[in-house]
Formats: sequence, C-alpha cells, structure tokens
Amino acid sequence: MEPLPYLRDIQLKREKIDSFSHYPFCIPAVKGLDKIDFSPEVTIFVGENGSGKSTLLEAIAVGMGFNAEGGTKNFNFSTRSTHSELYKSIRYNKSFRRYKDGFFLRAESFYNVSTHIDELDEAPGFGPPVIDSYGGVSLHQLSHGESFLSLMVERFGGKGLYILDEPEAALSPMRQLSVLSRMHQLVQDQSQFIIATHSPMIMAYPGALIYQIGPSGIHPVKYEETEHYAITKAFLNNPQPMLDELFVD
Repeated sequence: MEPLPYLRDIQLKREKIDSFSHYPFCIPAVKGLDKIDFSPEVTIFVGENGSGKSTLLEAIAVGMGFNAEGGTKNFNFSTRSTHSELYKSIRYNKSFRRYKDGFFLRAESFYNVSTHIDELDEAPGFGPPVIDSYGGVSLHQLSHGESFLSLMVERFGGKGLYILDEPEAALSPMRQLSVLSRMHQLVQDQSQFIIATHSPMIMAYPGALIYQIGPSGIHPVKYEETEHYAITKAFLNNPQPMLDELFVD
C-alpha cells in the first residue's frame, strides 16, 4: 500500500469568519488561505517576516493536538497564553493512517519545552526519566543548536508527524545539513514533515512541496523560484555589488 500523508489537507472555514480585517484573519497566510494540500513527505512554507508562517504552523499543530508552545501531544503546559484561535477556523483532513510519533518544534519557545522536561523528571513518582528519550542529558546543558539536533536524532523515532517552525534558528550550515540527513532517514521511515523556514538549505530537501506566502496569498513554487534562493545565490556569487548598494553614503 502506498504511504499516505497523516495530514492530507486543510481548509479555512471562510463562511464562518465574520471579518478578515482583524488578527489573525488579516495576515497574508490566512487572508489568502483556501485549501492547502500537504506532501506525504515534506511540505515547506516560506515568506517574509510577518507573512504569518508561524501563526499558520501553530494553528496546524494545535489543530492536530499538539501543545501551542511545542512538544509532544503529552505536553500540557503554558508559560504565556498567546496563541491565536485560528485552529478553530480550519478543517483538517486526516488520513486513516495514524502516526506513532509526533512533535511540534518552535524555535522561540524551545527553552520552555526543555524546562518542562526537566520539571517532569524532578516530579516525584513520575516514572522513567523523560530525558532518556532526548539523549539522557538535560537539553539546557547543550547549546541551542546541539539541543535541536539531539531532539531530532534521539527523540524523533519515525512513523511520525513532525511540525517544525524555523528549525534552522540555532543551527550552523553544517548542522543544517545534518538536519536534512536526519529528515531523509525519518521520511524513509514513513514520517511527514511540515516546516516553516527561511533557510535555503532546509527548503532544498529533494521533492519538497514549497508554498510561498505573500500579499497575493499562498502559492506553490519551485525551489529556484523562492526569493530566499535567488537572493542567497546572487549574494554568494558576487557579494560586492549588493554590499555597495547597501552601504551607499
């Protein structure tokens, strides 16, 4: 049987929305949202800061049962309730195939996830140490980048749904390549990734379905058509003209 995505598509319940002039319905990622189909392997959202990538990804994660600040479905904590109610306005078309593993990674709140893991292990009678599933060492004892990579290598177990918001935030270029390698291993083990990123390296995953979020809505694009690819390539090929233009007196 051919593998199916755990999340096939989402649709905005536009008929239920009173106005698109208020947050979160006024941001490009939502205002132009109708239906989004997901790849069974890797789907990537790209767009400028403020386009709504993270808001959309958060809604997808919460709608699929994950904690708004990140973690697994078993994580139930909140340091500050700031997530939007967008997830209530979305229809989720799920596959009959159920994933066995899952995680929502938010770069901006991963510190809180690491703290929650430590707190669970400090609680009396909680059971086997949670940190054993993350490499056996408190994630606070690792650098930000090392903790991200440890999460993917040690905690992500395959046959899973992994929703990642800017996973490149703390990673060097070499570590981003390591993430691509680990993603490929997990995809081969029937895993589905949904990612928001600014990294041309992450979005280069072979065969990834890439959506560009902009003022005109959400549209599928080829890797080479993304602004991230074009600007990075132009700069690396010949940085001086860009620097001259930026530093005009």
